[in-house]
Amino acid sequence: MTGLKRKALVLCLVFFAVFPACGGGASEGGPPAHEGAQLTHVLPPPQTDGSMSVERALAGRRSRRHFQDRALSAQQLSQILWAAYGVTLPAPNHPGLRGGLRTAPSAGALYPLEIYVIVGNVQGIEPGVYRYISGEHTLVQIASGDLRAQLSDAALGQRMIRDAPATVLFSAVFGRTTGRYGQRGRRYVYMEVGHSAQNVYLQAQALGLGTCAIGAFSDARVRRLLQIPADEDPLYIMPVGYFYDR
Repeated sequence: MTGLKRKALVLCLVFFAVFPACGGGASEGGPPAHEGAQLTHVLPPPQTDGSMSVERALAGRRSRRHFQDRALSAQQLSQILWAAYGVTLPAPNHPGLRGGLRTAPSAGALYPLEIYVIVGNVQGIEPGVYRYISGEHTLVQIASGDLRAQLSDAALGQRMIRDAPATVLFSAVFGRTTGRYGQRGRRYVYMEVGHSAQNVYLQAQALGLGTCAIGAFSDARVRRLLQIPADEDPLYIMPVGYFYDR
């Protein structure tokens, strides 16, 4: 090997040691390529049997807009997130699925939704923005600090987001569904977020909590605040907490 070739080889080795090759982003179902802390919370296992019937939950379901200054437990948040998009049948029984079958139906089992939680007052979980990883039933922190006031401002100042101890936000990667079904797949994604949101309503009712689905917000401001990747679109905001009867 000539001296020139040897120098070139050394330079290449140094380059790849300092700048390792990058993949094409996060794999489907895995944590996204967000900057910042990667604090992870393993959530308590969800319960699959409760004391309230589906009929009773349906009869009592309402949109609640006035929340008490009272913390949620990690178990309650775990249950809400599982109801929204948790795994009910793991992937090993269904090769090719993203994490397994979920609590909400999905066209082609493609699961385009991503679930975020803005935590302000949940026992044992630091305030911040988290992404829910369904397959592992965990939360991965994206940003630290109580961002409820900023999210409220991005949602036209709706006070319920500022007051609720936690808020669930749905976004969607439309390409997961349109890649198979074309533009009609967009309709399927909107159907899916409706299924998932109703699960949150009913689970909240069963836990003695309240929620309200919010669609009025600035997409751009929410995207920046939550550091939502470019291939995702925010769709729905649902504050959750103990409510006042009004």
